[in-house]
Amino acid sequence: MSNAATRIIVGRRSKWAVLIFWLLLVFGLGLLAGKLTGAEQNDAKSWLPSNAESTKVIDEQKAFQSPNRFSAVVVYERPSGLTADDKAKITADAEKYAHVGSLDGDVAGPMFSTDGASAQVIVPLDLGHNGWNKAPKLTKKIRTIGGGDPGLALHITGPAGFASDSADAFKGIDGTLLFAALGVVIITLLVTYRSPILWLLPVVSAGAALAVSQGFVYLLAKNGLTVNAQTAGILTVLVFGAGTDYALLLVARYREELRRHEDRHEAMALALHRSGPAIVASASTVALGMLCLYLAEMNSTKGLGPVLAIGVGFALAAMLSLLPALLVICGRWVFWPKRPSFGSAEPTSSGMWARTGRRISNRPRVVWVGTAAALVVMAIGTIDLDASGLTNKAAFRGHPDSVTGETVLAKHFPAGSGSPVVVIADAGQTDAVQRTFQSTAGIASVSEPIARKGKVFFEGTMTAAPDSDAAYATVDRMRASFHALRGADAKVGGFSATTLDVNRATKHDRQLIIPIVLLVVFVVLALLLRALVAPVVLVATVVLSFAAALGVSAVLFKHVFGFHGADTSFPLFVFVFLVALGIDYNIFLMTRVREEALKAGTRAGALTGLAATGGVITSAGVVLAGTFAVLATLPLTAFTEMGFTIALGVLLDTLVVRSILVTALNFDIGDRMWWPSRLARAGTAKVPPQTIDLTGGERASVDS
Repeated sequence: MSNAATRIIVGRRSKWAVLIFWLLLVFGLGLLAGKLTGAEQNDAKSWLPSNAESTKVIDEQKAFQSPNRFSAVVVYERPSGLTADDKAKITADAEKYAHVGSLDGDVAGPMFSTDGASAQVIVPLDLGHNGWNKAPKLTKKIRTIGGGDPGLALHITGPAGFASDSADAFKGIDGTLLFAALGVVIITLLVTYRSPILWLLPVVSAGAALAVSQGFVYLLAKNGLTVNAQTAGILTVLVFGAGTDYALLLVARYREELRRHEDRHEAMALALHRSGPAIVASASTVALGMLCLYLAEMNSTKGLGPVLAIGVGFALAAMLSLLPALLVICGRWVFWPKRPSFGSAEPTSSGMWARTGRRISNRPRVVWVGTAAALVVMAIGTIDLDASGLTNKAAFRGHPDSVTGETVLAKHFPAGSGSPVVVIADAGQTDAVQRTFQSTAGIASVSEPIARKGKVFFEGTMTAAPDSDAAYATVDRMRASFHALRGADAKVGGFSATTLDVNRATKHDRQLIIPIVLLVVFVVLALLLRALVAPVVLVATVVLSFAAALGVSAVLFKHVFGFHGADTSFPLFVFVFLVALGIDYNIFLMTRVREEALKAGTRAGALTGLAATGGVITSAGVVLAGTFAVLATLPLTAFTEMGFTIALGVLLDTLVVRSILVTALNFDIGDRMWWPSRLARAGTAKVPPQTIDLTGGERASVDS
């Protein structure tokens, strides 16, 4: 940041203007933040790839069914066999289900299983636009009507059952994640600063950034941007995590400058000038990495990118304007009881990170080769990763009723009952489509055709479970057969077809976005460090860290936690977050190393940079890992896996990659790290790391 810009932010008068500006911003946009939940789009179409065949079916299906139709499949079971009283009760219940709420059609059933032990009733609920949050209330009404008979078990599955359990899982997600992330941040800042007061300023700044971000995103959501519960939840975690990281780096540098300058305004101006470029580069890397998600086919992924980029942008703005203003307004007393007084020094020559650096400098090549080899071994675990998608049963941690009901339904009826495959075609080819549909292997039964507005509508029951490989193979067979019918314009949709299209779109997104993110990160690093070797090395270390985190997580998921696979979006999301966020710590470290290398060479700069930034980067990593770990508190496997892996990857980046691997590479490669810049050819004095004075003067630094 330029000196002029920093002095505008923390001038003796302008600091109050900055504070007033943020108060107005929070008042204006923050009031809209509470409306974000109401603007979320959690219906199926908002998640799907817009050009997928199943998405087109949803659009054409409106002529035959409400697009907000969620059928509740009510399953009854008495293992010893249904009695005459049971059958009478189930029949009476089916009549009552017609009055539980708005329906899109007639209640179907009861249908009794051939083994005499089970029955099903299908209630076609119309939940209204974005009404999946209404599902729990309506399924509760159904349960009240159908339950209460000893020995006759009742379960609610099908689209409405899963929507109900999902809505319950997401219930209060924003508040849960907010307070969990807030707790992690507060505890970490208290331990880091050892001050009962200082922690409040970064938290207030992060809270302001979050409120403004949510208000701004709400305005975009009202104007076409896709925002769902997943996006809103991750936004909370990212703003608090990334924002606190930037705050830690700024406060650490400010505390250094307070020891060198009596005027706190001058100290803050210098702190912003020296740490600002690294913070801006870090935030830019994260924001650009998130924006790459906009290239995705999946609507849910496409909408995630801009939302998170906005959050990072406001977090950056708050930590480089609101936080500095608050710090200089409060003065040195806010650091109590360890106030950094003018002229004091906090030596780091005997600190843990200085000692670590000196040990690494003795045999740097052995250290980096050994560390890299260990990470490669950890990455081998990726062979255990199954990211082909989560079944309904595997999607939840625990045993929600919809999963139990699906199991009972599959035991007594064709496995695809309650989740029909849908076909919409040209009405002029009704007979040909019907014959093709009925003759497809894997189809148990086909409904009578319904013709409207030149189109014909069919539903079919598959013999396989709707989220199985066999069901996906059936969808592919149907599409191949229907597409061969000239003039039929037949399209296949429904739950199984939708899941298949999601899996394929996610694979496409992964193959497209991962290389682009790597390129973006490389370009940002090259511009920041004015070199080509260093960016290649740093990107390689972060990718290795990602692979190691993924490998360890895959092994733990399969053999310890007992998870059955991972969501198809899991590798992409983890990659983007770990590479974009993990590179932050390398940026924080390497910008300081370069600053010191200009004075005494890369080997000396590597030790000083590690000693100066080690503590604050470690604290930042703990904060970010902790905030993402709170995702694991949700009862959904996908969130648990993502939160755990990102937290593990961040800790690896912080404690292993940045402090050991990158530092050892700096020692071994030396000034060549900065090729082709002049620094690589400068011939600066090479000061042995063991003789560097890390105390006092311009070389003083903070190990905190």
